[in-house]
Amino acid sequence: MSVRNGAPSEALKAAITDEDGLDLAIIELLFFAYRDFTSDPDQILTEYGYGRAHHRVLHFVNRMPGLTVAELLDVLKITKQSLGRVLKQLIDGGHIVQERGPKDGRQRELYPTPKGRALALALADPQSRRIQAALESSGASERQVVERFLQAMVNPELRGQIDKLPGKLSGRANGNG
Repeated sequence: MSVRNGAPSEALKAAITDEDGLDLAIIELLFFAYRDFTSDPDQILTEYGYGRAHHRVLHFVNRMPGLTVAELLDVLKITKQSLGRVLKQLIDGGHIVQERGPKDGRQRELYPTPKGRALALALADPQSRRIQAALESSGASERQVVERFLQAMVNPELRGQIDKLPGKLSGRANGNG
């Protein structure tokens, strides 16, 4: 027994199991898949002093050039302060440019630069290869099942954001999105 915040704490020696009504196998597969899915881009990002927030900003700005800061905040679900720091680094690094909106000068539209496009592609390439290899090893016909599963994992009220991305889910060129 240890003491924490003045109250005694008991060490639990038994592990949580599926008998606790949890789908631990899928939870753990998602943890491991996410770890490996992000590992290659993480190595590239480290060379720039960037992190995963930079990756997500680069991804969505490259997928939707002209995306406003407000729209990006809505997609990423991060604070304005966090986004401001990340955007400043990406702008200063020459990866993104910010322009005033043509209809509303208060809006700031975000566009990738050639350098930003190259980095976004370099980050997506190993992820795309990993996805392709996983689909091939599990059976290419299962892609639609995987897409439906992942889409269902998104909060229902936020699924419309997926529809705003260019291209259709299973109909993307070369099957790699």
